[in-house]
Amino acid sequence: MSETNYRLVNVSGAAPVPITHWAPVLVPRAAIEAEIQRLADEPAPHDGRRAAAIVHPECADGTQGFAPGVDVTIEVLRPGEQTRPMLRNSNQIHFGVRGSGEILVGNETLASGQWDVASIPSMQPYSFRNTGKELWVRLVYSNAPLLRKLGVHWSDYAQAGWDAKAVASTAGVNVNINRANAPDIQISPEGARLRGYEFLTDIEVVENRPLVWPWKAAAPLLSRERGDGLRNIILLYNPATERRNGTTHSFFATLFSIPEGVPPRPVTRGHKHSSVAINYHFAGRGKSVVDDETIHWEAGDLLLSGPAWSEHAHYYDGHGAHVLTIQDHPLHIGMESLIWQERMDGPILNLGSEAGQKGYVGPRQAG
Repeated sequence: MSETNYRLVNVSGAAPVPITHWAPVLVPRAAIEAEIQRLADEPAPHDGRRAAAIVHPECADGTQGFAPGVDVTIEVLRPGEQTRPMLRNSNQIHFGVRGSGEILVGNETLASGQWDVASIPSMQPYSFRNTGKELWVRLVYSNAPLLRKLGVHWSDYAQAGWDAKAVASTAGVNVNINRANAPDIQISPEGARLRGYEFLTDIEVVENRPLVWPWKAAAPLLSRERGDGLRNIILLYNPATERRNGTTHSFFATLFSIPEGVPPRPVTRGHKHSSVAINYHFAGRGKSVVDDETIHWEAGDLLLSGPAWSEHAHYYDGHGAHVLTIQDHPLHIGMESLIWQERMDGPILNLGSEAGQKGYVGPRQAG
């Protein structure tokens, strides 16, 4: 190994570097539908997984992201087909665009259909089976690009017996050497502690199950008629994510609904957050304004609608709309990097580490 394969860079007195973000990108319904048909028409791959990654034009590092750290993949299964079971250390959100089927995770089977949202935990063996009579089409979101950037995205095909594995089960090595008999000593009144190495290798387990949020269960909470007092937006919450309020440990998914007849609101200033936002519009039409760029969208369009720390806002044309939004919000809470500016003349808040945004009227009409 050469001793000159590193650099020393003088950053003394370096000025703060502004955040730069990728441009917003719209993937129209026609392009998505054409790719679905292409995937459906091709012979089944050896593992049964017909898939196409939607890659942002600024993604030049081979991570295949639609946003930095986030990929979006179109996956298609013909009736009767099943994918070869896999394991991967990235977590996933699946959104049913068309058709229905079964998600097999270890020894569990979950039904999923159109407009349902499902989560697949990391390192659980999983497979998909189309049990319907039409194509089963899903949009899949994962944190694989971030793990590829870190050089640690691991995936492999599951071994025989995968379908007997209980979710969150562990083999264990030596039950007598664990954190229960390791040192854990407070050394300062402020709370600093010293702990044994066992705490790093024998971490307390928070069970993370594969989950499905059926559209038929979420829809009754969302506004359907003007003035009905129901919610415009609802979080699909996975209890395993605890205070990070995620659908997976990396992402939250929200469902948004605005009923027909709500008049369009005037264009005003937007808001910013360090989490990236990706919208899939599965009903309606409208526009988004991202850093003064106006982007018109309609049902079936996918939009990188809130590149990290871009000013953005969304508007609807009075015909109603349904939107699935994916953000890497929980990841940023875990990294203590979730900054949020709700008003462009207001404060920048570090959500999760200080008092959060109060008086946010978007989700509801009354307290």
